[in-house]
Order: sequence, then C-alpha cells, then structure tokens
Amino acid sequence: MEIKMDKNGSELTVSLVGRLDTMTSPQLEEELQKELDSIDNLTFDFKDLEYISSAGLRVLLSTQKHMMKKGEMKVINVSDTIMEIFNVTGFSDIMNVSA
Repeated sequence: MEIKMDKNGSELTVSLVGRLDTMTSPQLEEELQKELDSIDNLTFDFKDLEYISSAGLRVLLSTQKHMMKKGEMKVINVSDTIMEIFNVTGFSDIMNVSA
C-alpha cells in the first residue's frame, strides 16, 4: 500500500493506494499518529484503495474517535466495493462517507 499525505495548515488529506489490511494497517496508524495532534480536519481519499479489511476499519474507527474530540474526519471517493463493506459493518452510519 502507498500512503500519500498532503497537509495544508490544519487540514490533512490522506490518499491510499492498494490494500489496507492486516499487513499495511500498522503503517497507516504510525503515519497518522505523527500528524493527528496538529490537524483539525482529516480527509481520507479512497479513490485508489482496492480493499479494506477489519484491521483497516479499526484504524479508521480509532482515528474517527480521536478526530471527534477536535475536528472533522471524512472519507471520500469510496468505491462501490468498499462502500458495501462500510454499509454492512455500519461504518457508513457513523462516519462521513461519500462516493
């Protein structure tokens, strides 16, 4: 998986390419920890994300909990396949998610 981060002041956009799974989730979590305290708005761009596992969902959930205390988090450009996972798991009800 490739992680692209674009920071503009207190806003961070994280674009993910490939698969967010058990092997790659720790890498994303580590990269996010470096930035979370200095941002108020976080956007995940899933345009090039092919797959997300429960480990990836866990990272999103913990990040969402952190961001709820200080700002906003949204997930954009979600594919039909990943949106189905969000719908089945209920993530689409608790997160700001758009196709």
